[in-house]
Amino acid sequence: MGSTGDKISGKVNEMAGKAKKTAGKATGDREMQAKGNIQEAKGKVQVATGKAKDKLKGAADRL
Repeated sequence: MGSTGDKISGKVNEMAGKAKKTAGKATGDREMQAKGNIQEAKGKVQVATGKAKDKLKGAADRL
């Protein structure tokens, strides 16, 4: 997946994770909260991966 795809997927996962976490808090469902936290963290990693790919591509282009 390219850097843009990673960043988009990451943002989608972050938003979905936050929604799950909020729903879990509202309903007292700790499992849903935990799954939301995991999905949100996964999204943050995907966004960071996309940004790192951008930086590596930029560095390679300057060589």
